[in-house]
Amino acid sequence: MPSVVKINVLTVPAEQRETLEKRFASRAGAVESSDGFEWFELLRPVEGTDDYLVYTRWRDEASFQAWMEGPMKSAHQGGGDRPKPAASGSSVWSFEVVQQAAPKSA
Repeated sequence: MPSVVKINVLTVPAEQRETLEKRFASRAGAVESSDGFEWFELLRPVEGTDDYLVYTRWRDEASFQAWMEGPMKSAHQGGGDRPKPAASGSSVWSFEVVQQAAPKSA
């Protein structure tokens, strides 16, 4: 069964970029121990867009859904004192890994 990739596209105004990156840095470990989790990357835009890409790869769709319903959901709930989101918009893209390659050993 192929791995699944979820890319959360976050539109982040320039003045909120540092805030977003600090928030991701402070949540280190939040996803890494989840069953079925394979990879995470936060991709900062270089030019032409304000969209950050949050790349995660999972063993299967069920692993991603279990994380969404458990650890991710509880991490994003809170009282009225939660800081406002750094992103002004968000959407999720879903993919299946059909091919992959790694560097060849020398």
